[in-house]
Amino acid sequence: MHTAPSETEPVSRTEPPTAVARAARALPQAAAALVVVLLLLVIVRLPWAGDLGMHAATVQRLSHHLAHPGNPLVDADTPSPYYSPWMLVLGVVAKLTGLSVFVVLRLAALAGLSLLVTGVWRYVRTLSAHRAAPALALLGLVFLWGPLLFNWSGFLGLNSLALTVSYPSVFALGLTFHFWAWLTRAAREEAPWGRWLWLGVLWALILLCHQFTGVVASLGALAMVIAARPPRPVLLRPAAALALGLLLLWLWPYYDFFSLFSAGADLEAIHKPLYEHLAARFGLVLLGVAALALRLRRDRWDPLALFFVLGVLVFAAGGLSGHYSWGRALPAALIPAQLAAALEAVPAGRRAMGDPPRERSRAWVKTGWACLLGAGLLVGAWTQAGTLGYVTGRDALPSAVAAKYRTPWVGYHWITPWVKYGDVVMAKEFPARQIPAYGPYTVAPGYPDVFLKDAARREDAVARYFAAGTSSADRAGILRKYDVKWVVGPKSLAGPGLREVKAGPAAQVLYRVVR
Repeated sequence: MHTAPSETEPVSRTEPPTAVARAARALPQAAAALVVVLLLLVIVRLPWAGDLGMHAATVQRLSHHLAHPGNPLVDADTPSPYYSPWMLVLGVVAKLTGLSVFVVLRLAALAGLSLLVTGVWRYVRTLSAHRAAPALALLGLVFLWGPLLFNWSGFLGLNSLALTVSYPSVFALGLTFHFWAWLTRAAREEAPWGRWLWLGVLWALILLCHQFTGVVASLGALAMVIAARPPRPVLLRPAAALALGLLLLWLWPYYDFFSLFSAGADLEAIHKPLYEHLAARFGLVLLGVAALALRLRRDRWDPLALFFVLGVLVFAAGGLSGHYSWGRALPAALIPAQLAAALEAVPAGRRAMGDPPRERSRAWVKTGWACLLGAGLLVGAWTQAGTLGYVTGRDALPSAVAAKYRTPWVGYHWITPWVKYGDVVMAKEFPARQIPAYGPYTVAPGYPDVFLKDAARREDAVARYFAAGTSSADRAGILRKYDVKWVVGPKSLAGPGLREVKAGPAAQVLYRVVR
């Protein structure tokens, strides 16, 4: 049975920790605590960008119709991959408590962040016994990125995490780190069948909650089982866990999980930007690549190195084949590199009494690596300094930091006094990403929907409605076809069949459809 080498090597006698050594240990712990506090304050504000409206709409539908919620964005009876076990729980919470979906999403963010922090701590403890290792690992995950700001669901940069902390991807990532911790121990200890079957259930849960994170979890699990090299008879247990997980995926009633493998070209086009500006977005991860090379030199079965190789292979295959959605597996390369960079720095600066010159040289190398890591973390922190604005607002930031701040979306709460749950609204793509969060539907979905067969026709109808040359009669016909009660558009849209109700931000107007 293979056991991963400890990051700390016992010696017969060590010098008592100096004040500098104690400070070096406490510094990453204090910095990690500040990151967690910052994210907790961000949750209070819950800045809106990206897919928040999609997840809010999902909770809306489940809170009203738990068994048959229908499409979350448009008035159609279709399944949706967003109806996951975690969103089902949130829908039940919203239904039983009567809380606003945005309050429920704040609760989801607290749960996701708690799972993520504790999961990182537990998994890193399987790799290193050093007290500072979990804190350094958390800092590496949120700061070791690149000089170009990058935000995407399922990626753990600080700014990205601040905008997605309430998403199912963060909840799934938190579960993933716990999954890896349990799996590592199960593989090392030749755990009984029951524990392996539980791991199969957890694996299926992660995949259902966020499919792309499930791919990352799967690649990590494969690397950890390979690294542990369990005896052949023991391999039957992870095989049984795999079979149970696949059965649960097949049985999930809210959508056909396996049909997602045949998703359309829209999904590939959306993910093509993941293959752009790689050096600028992820350049600091090269420090972790060097750390992985050192780990691989010490142990050719190192789990982080194997994990990284699997992640790179899947990411590269996606780019070469044009399956750009495979780029969502990139965290499978980033996470092990970021963790390796952090772990290579511990225990930095520790000295053993009577060490030979080679041991002293190794300690100095550790200290030098810690300095490099610290510099990388500072660069990454500066790149993402605008995250502070999600707590303080732009006006409270120094000008240099304010330039890095990305203004969140305003939302469409201003239409809710008139537009009710289930009403259909005609709106362009950007407002269509937000309006369903409050309960209404839109004519066309603001996000790609692999299960909505008439999505293209709906998008064409919206484009024709807002086209300058469309006649009033054609517009009225489109509104009748989709039973539209409200229109959100520019002032220039005013005409027969529309009555202006409310002027909103960015020169938008809410119109009531008059028939």
